Formats: sequence, structure tokens, C-alpha cells
Amino acid sequence: MSEQPSDGISASDEIAVDVAIIGAGPVGMSLALALAAGPQRVLLLDSRPHAAWAGDPRALALAHGSRQLLESLGAWNAAAATSIDTIHVSQRGGFGRTLIDAREYGIAALGYVMRYRDLAATLDTRIDASVKVTQRLHHCTVLGITADREAAEITLAAPTDRAERANAAAPRRIRARLVVHAEGTPASDPAVRVYDYRQHAVVAEVRPVPGHQHRAWERFTPDGPLALLPLAQDYSLVFTVPPEKAAHLLTLDEADFLAALRVQFGSRLDFVGSGPRASFPLALRVREQRLGARQVWIGNAAQSLHPVSGQGFNLGLRDAWELAAALLANGSGDAGDAATLAAYARARRLDRRGSIAFTDGIVRVFGNDLAPIRLARGLGLLALDVLPPLRHFIARRMIWGARAWP
Repeated sequence: MSEQPSDGISASDEIAVDVAIIGAGPVGMSLALALAAGPQRVLLLDSRPHAAWAGDPRALALAHGSRQLLESLGAWNAAAATSIDTIHVSQRGGFGRTLIDAREYGIAALGYVMRYRDLAATLDTRIDASVKVTQRLHHCTVLGITADREAAEITLAAPTDRAERANAAAPRRIRARLVVHAEGTPASDPAVRVYDYRQHAVVAEVRPVPGHQHRAWERFTPDGPLALLPLAQDYSLVFTVPPEKAAHLLTLDEADFLAALRVQFGSRLDFVGSGPRASFPLALRVREQRLGARQVWIGNAAQSLHPVSGQGFNLGLRDAWELAAALLANGSGDAGDAATLAAYARARRLDRRGSIAFTDGIVRVFGNDLAPIRLARGLGLLALDVLPPLRHFIARRMIWGARAWP
């Protein structure tokens, strides 16, 4: 899609739309596609250049429920996805383990692993192909948002030299009946509660021997959870450790890094190669009030979770899907209708609170290495293994969220 006035962007100083989505990542793009089924005029605003995600090295864990949502949007890229057929959960230095198998739930896979850039590219192409997804602006810096009874007004910064060509015809003000924040939340925002886990995630792709057989591993260690997610022929590794250990792991050569991985993971697999490594800090960020005057926050803008169990992106995708459903069902024609947004927030409460409590609880319980806690963890894993109803309760919520809707 061109970023010139032929996109529908007027050269006037102000434009009006029904829904302005701040953040053109996968959650924001999914919302725009879902809204294409209705009459709303949608504008996507991105602070980055177009296709900035092309070099993103991250991998996403997508639950089977997320695949269903993306398929309904025509944005499922089967060729880029590696299935997770089983998940093996255990703890280092203690007994107990459980195995979750997709066959118990009558589905092809519990979930999938896909590179962030592949999912973003698929959504981007789908938006280009949709004649009903309207406008996109890149290189946009939001200076402020004000609201009155009729609409919210977004004020954009004047274009920089770098953005001048791309946004030559971009408006400086946007009036929207509803503004959706989908771009993440800075830790400095006073409306956001932050809990620092004092952990860093070291991420890389590693080559296992033997092959992964579409099995994911969640291994709890005294330093933090270690996850291995099948991705093509390799594993996408999330190696959670204290900050000082993360810094050390980044300095190691390949052989020493793989040796450190073997120590933490154990002898069930061996590793014969690794790709580039990166590290980022982990924290729980929760925006208590997700609704404002003609504004709503979804995805990482509403909550950022620890990567354990891979729930964060899936929760954000469900946010987008249910918000679109609420807006499409609203017969008033006002996308920012307060009653509609309040009903949406109530409907999302159980899934949101449940997912936050689930991931935060895992980190806190499995992050304590005291012997009595380690024993209790082992008993809990054993209970999951021998009591199918309990295991199914956990698995269904990992697949479909706290509401467990297929």
C-alpha cells in the first residue's frame, strides 16, 4: 500500500475517522482486519517506518485458539508456523513432571511457533489486499490526545526530515470517535503498575540433537524458567536468568553458551549449535484502567506479561478480537460509545485477570528454591500428570484463555 495521498489520506490539516489505532504491530493490524467486516473508517498509526518488523528476531508462541482467530481473518501463515504437539513441564533439582498432549483435546496442535516478522508480514499483506481497511500512516509521533463528547482528537508531531517524504500529506490532527492504544506502555506511565521480576530473558535459536519432534519444554530452574519452543528445525530458546548472568551469557562463545544451556536444561537433549543472542528485562506491567474518554487500551498497552507459558500475545490478540466484535455489534454507529466499551471491559475481565494471575503465579511459585516449596511444586506437577481433569483445566486455558472458549 502506498503511503501517499492515494491511500485515502487527505492533504488537509485534520481528518476524521471512526477508529484510530495507535500501534501497527500484529495486535493493532489484527484489530483493523477484524473491523473490516463493518462500516467503520479505520486509521492505523505507527511510530515506526513501514515494515520495521522485517528484521525482528523474536519468535511468538501462538496458542491453537490464536490460530483460529487468525484463520478467521484470513491471516494464518501455515508455511511459517511450527506446531507444538506436546509440552513437557518439569523442574530442575526436584521430582515431578507433566506432559500435555494435543491429542487429548481433539486438535491438531496445542499451539504454534512463528517468527514475529512472518506474522507481521502476513497481516500487512492481508491489509494491503483488503479494500475495506482504509488508511495507514507511518513515522507518526503522538503529541497528545484530548476528548470531548463527540470524539477524541490526536495531535501529531510535525514530520521529521526522515519522515517528510512518507508523510508529506499527513494531517497534523486526527478526530476519531474511538482511539485504541495498541503500541505498548512505557514503564514511566503513572497509570501503569509495574512489578520488576529482576530477571532477564536471553533469547536465541539453538539446534537440538535429536530433533525436537514438535515437543516444547518448560523447565523451571532456580534462576527462572527455561523454555524451548520448536521453530523449523531448531528450538527458540527463552533462557531466564538474573541480570548479571544474562550479561555473562551474552559474552560467551558458542561452545561455552551451549555448555551453560546443558547445565540448566539437563541431559534429555543435547545442543550442537546456536544463533545470535539477545537479552531483555522482564516485568509485569498492568494498566488498571483500560478505558478513558473515547479511548481503550489493548494488548501490551494494557498488560505486559512474563513470557512463561507464552500467554501475553495470545491475550492481546483476544483483546483485539473481542473489541472488534463489540464495536461491530454496536448499533449506535458511535465507535466510542461508553456503554459498549464498558461492556467490552467487563467481558474481558475474567480472561485478563486469569491470564495475569496464572503467569505471575507461576513465576513466583517456581522462582522459590526453598526445599519445602520445591517439594510442593513436585507434588503439583505429579497431580497434573495423574489427574486428567486438573491437567485439562490448565491446558484449555492455555489454548483458549481463561474463558476457555473454542
